[in-house]
Amino acid sequence: MALLRGLFWFALFIVFTFCFVVLFEYGPRDFANGVQKEYVRVKSFVAKQTENLAKPKKNR
Repeated sequence: MALLRGLFWFALFIVFTFCFVVLFEYGPRDFANGVQKEYVRVKSFVAKQTENLAKPKKNR
């Protein structure tokens, strides 16, 4: 049960951090468009990082 509660608080932290970044970058007037833009940025960052992990390293 403690693990579930910990995961919940971590997910809530991530959501609120994302919202803070959007508000800081785009302001409250452009929040909806800011969420879309930041989501695309985060999604491309995660895809790029996982792509780097998936590539096999060459033997030296």
